Amino acid sequence: MLKIHNRVLLLLVILLVVAGAALPFINFAPNRLVSGEPVALSQLPAHAGLLLTLPVLILAFLVLLPCRSFPLFITLIIGELLFITILWVMGLTATQFAQQGSTLARTSPGSGSWLSLTLCLLLCADAINRLTPKALWRLLVNLQIWIVPVALLWSGYFSDLSLLKEYANRQDVFDDALTRHLALLLGTLFPALVIGVPLGVFCYARPGWQSSVFSVLNIIQTVPSVALFGLLIAPLAGLVKFLPWLGSMGVSGIGVAPAIIALVLYALLPLVRGVVAGLQHVPRNIIESAEGMGMSRWQIFWQAEVPLALPVLLRSLRVVCVQTIGMTVIAALIGAGGFGAIIFQGLLSSALDLVLLGVIPVIALAVILDAFFKLFISLLEEKQP
Repeated sequence: MLKIHNRVLLLLVILLVVAGAALPFINFAPNRLVSGEPVALSQLPAHAGLLLTLPVLILAFLVLLPCRSFPLFITLIIGELLFITILWVMGLTATQFAQQGSTLARTSPGSGSWLSLTLCLLLCADAINRLTPKALWRLLVNLQIWIVPVALLWSGYFSDLSLLKEYANRQDVFDDALTRHLALLLGTLFPALVIGVPLGVFCYARPGWQSSVFSVLNIIQTVPSVALFGLLIAPLAGLVKFLPWLGSMGVSGIGVAPAIIALVLYALLPLVRGVVAGLQHVPRNIIESAEGMGMSRWQIFWQAEVPLALPVLLRSLRVVCVQTIGMTVIAALIGAGGFGAIIFQGLLSSALDLVLLGVIPVIALAVILDAFFKLFISLLEEKQP
């Protein structure tokens, strides 16, 4: 009787089969404003279907093998090859459709393509996590998955895909949105750290204040982001009217100022909690040993407590970064700019490719920052006793 050793891989293979059989692989539209006609995988040339089917069959066989190094390595290789093959077929199909249609025609990946690509990445990530516990190796192996796709992108192989056509038409807008999004992120992190870290240290040193401080921060966190952005418009507009010099500095009821204020307020709860939790995480015997060595209170804080609390603080900072990247999208509703402006413009014009042009970089920024924070935290923890 056959025994299934890798249930995660089995589930992913089943979903890959469903995505390929039941969902459209490509959408072809006469222009960017029309949803277009779905093209199933079965409608593509036979060699394309074979190239995509063969890796799935191999993965289905690997489900039956024990989860050891060699089968996991083969799983990783096949998953990566399938990921690259899907991208290659997408680019090839888009080129063929572009040669047959007009210059206004748009070829975009279908839901089956997006789901299959996501499943391939999950499959590879699962194999990598099982192969090595080292954060650095995990990051490096995950990065090498993108070498061929980035090379294809750089070569212009995907230039006939509608998403790349949107980028070519709006490259300046995209670059400005990226700059503004990063500026809002950095503009949020600096004041959040300046306020949140001292407030967290204060709450740690004065436990009686923790309940009151966290109650206020929890209330702020429960306010919907759109509502908080809206609530800040009137006070800031009135403040600028009372102090006109603030207007000359760029402060107004809409735009960057209310966005940063709201994002900083949202960042305080995880940041303050992280500082308090990190300092409470420091073993009491280490503090007593430092006191026995004659170290002053400040020396104990900076040389013993802070280094040991740093991993927990960085975890909370990681949450703040990812949260801020996502919430900055909503800030576009009050004129803060960033990728949210592209997303909402696409929603208003019913242009899915324009929406994706804003969504994909936001996801990429969040994933990249999260990965590097995880790596740094892991390296930091390895150095700790």
